[in-house]
Formats: sequence, structure tokens, C-alpha cells
Amino acid sequence: MTDRAIKMFDYRAELPGIHDDVLAAVERVLQSGWLILGPEVDRFERSMSESLGGGYSVGVANGTDALTVALLARGIGAGDEVITVANTAVPTANAIRQAGALPVFCDIDPATGLMDLARVPSLIGPRTRAVIPVHLYGNPVNIPELLERSRAHDLFVLEDCAQAQGATLGGKPVGSLGHAASFSFYPTKNLGAYGDGGLCFTRDPLLAAKMGEVRRYGFSKRDYASGPGLNSRLDELHAAILSVKLPLLQASVARRRELAVLYDRLLPAHVERLVATTASEHGRHLYVVRVADRDAVAARLATQGIETGVHYRYPLHQMPAFAAARLPAEGLPHTELHASRILSLPLHPTLDEDAVRAVCAAL
Repeated sequence: MTDRAIKMFDYRAELPGIHDDVLAAVERVLQSGWLILGPEVDRFERSMSESLGGGYSVGVANGTDALTVALLARGIGAGDEVITVANTAVPTANAIRQAGALPVFCDIDPATGLMDLARVPSLIGPRTRAVIPVHLYGNPVNIPELLERSRAHDLFVLEDCAQAQGATLGGKPVGSLGHAASFSFYPTKNLGAYGDGGLCFTRDPLLAAKMGEVRRYGFSKRDYASGPGLNSRLDELHAAILSVKLPLLQASVARRRELAVLYDRLLPAHVERLVATTASEHGRHLYVVRVADRDAVAARLATQGIETGVHYRYPLHQMPAFAAARLPAEGLPHTELHASRILSLPLHPTLDEDAVRAVCAAL
């Protein structure tokens, strides 16, 4: 057993370095007279847009809503279909259903665990309006290839960046590659708030304006709803805290990458590593491996004080909530095998090298 518990995540470990700045940000909001959609949200939206190379950001209540808002702003709803993967978090498909559309699940590339882009054209039908590629674990999907494969069908490519903030592909940040993107600021994310938060991003000013309407009941002017809408706003307190943390993101992700390199070097041969996308810088939100008899391995690690996770144990197409989703004729065999063997190992910026060595030795 290790001398101390090795946890997957603990926000308290980062607090000493930012404690005073966070409290100052909170105090600034409390004294400002603004609590909803004020100067802090505006400041954070502008900073996020700058970090993505320019464009328009719309802060919302959470990452799920970010996807829903983007779909509704694009006019996607009842009778439409949206292609995504089944080895993602429930919220990805929930957002599609909340918009009124039907999920269509694509199988994955077994080497990366990401959407198999070669399979996308065969899933496009007369009702297909959008594709949501998930940058799973921080590994970028090849968005330029996806755009090329879907261009003839005029599909809306909406990047799910919940696990990949700080990652790049071809030198460009994820979120800036498709038609729009969604981000989550759930506490465990690469850029995490101390509660829920999310954001939509696009380079299209008309789409951004529509996103802004959708997040506030569909209002095109005060108390006047011109279209579908939600009540989904990033609050001033979390925007202020995220503004403290955003300048630290790159250093935080760099630390994640350093620890991942150490994992790569020390993991025993029987542990299968996932392949990173070519010409990318992985966001390293999670360090996920594949092992035989996964649950037994996780249980043995737990007896040694090592916390692990599974992202995600149940493929979405096997859940009653998504029984109506459309699947390829051959099913999702790679997705199912992947889900049965994956194991997430501890990885966060405050983890030290000795902890990584202890995990690898235990494995």
C-alpha cells in the first residue's frame, strides 16, 4: 500500500497558489452590484475568444447547455439527426435530445478511442444536420478531415471540447476548428470552476448573436422571445473565478503533459496505451489505458490507496435513455470492447512524479 492516498482529483490542492486572487475576485463581484450577465462575464468571454484565436464566446450555465444552445441556435431540432459517439458522457447525447433531435452513434477508431471519421459518410442520411466530434480525454479529433468528409452534406460541425481545453491540432486550439464549439467548466475540467459553468464559441457573428438569444429564453429584445430558448447563463461569480484561472491554463496543461510522458515511460508492457492524434498536442485531461480484467485491476489498486475511474463504463447505445438512437447496421463493436477495458489513472497538475511512479509500480 502507498504511504498516502493518490486521488483522481482534489480541487483543494490548487487553492494555496490562487486563494487570495479567487477571494479578491469574489469580493469584486459582491461589491459590484452585478450578479448576472455583467462585466465579469463579458471580460471572461472576451478572454476566452482571444485564447481561441478570435471569435465570439457566449457563457452558459454548463457544458451540456453549451451543446444544446449551439444546436438550437443553428436551428436544429425535432426531426433532425446528429451524429456523435457512444463512448462519451451522457450529457453529449442528452444535449441532442434536449434540442429535440435524434442521436446517431458512430463507432470509434480502436487505436485512439475517437470517432472513426471514415465511418461518418455511411451514417449521413436525409435528416442529418450536424456532427458532434468529442475530443475525448483531451485527444483532438481531426476536425479538418471531418469537415472535408461532411462538406458535401452541409453539416454543422460542433466540437465537444469539455475534456480538451488547451489541446491543439496543427497548432490551432481545439474549439477553433469547426463551425462552433462547446466548453465545460465543471470542477474537474482542465479549466474548472467551483461549480457548474459552460461556454459556446463560434467565429460566426450571426450564430453567436443567436446563441446569446437562446441562452436567455430566446429573447431578441427585452421580454420578447423570437425563438426557442433556455435559461442558461454563466454567473458573474464563476466568470470572475475563471478569469483568475484562465491565464494559468497553459502551464496547467503543460504539467499534465509532463506527467503523461512519465506514465508513457514507466507503464508496464501489459498495459495498453491509446494513440494520440497526428500533429496534435494532447490536452491530457485524463490518462486512460486499457487492461484486461479492468474491474479487478481497479479493485487491487484501491487496496493500495490508488483511486481510478472509468470514462465511460456504459456505452450510450446500451442505455434505455437512448434506445431510439440510430446505429450502424454492424453495431458498435469497437465502442463496446473499448468500454469494457478502459481505466483512467490519476492525472492532474498537482500530482507529483512519485505518485505516478507508485501507480505504475502497482500496475
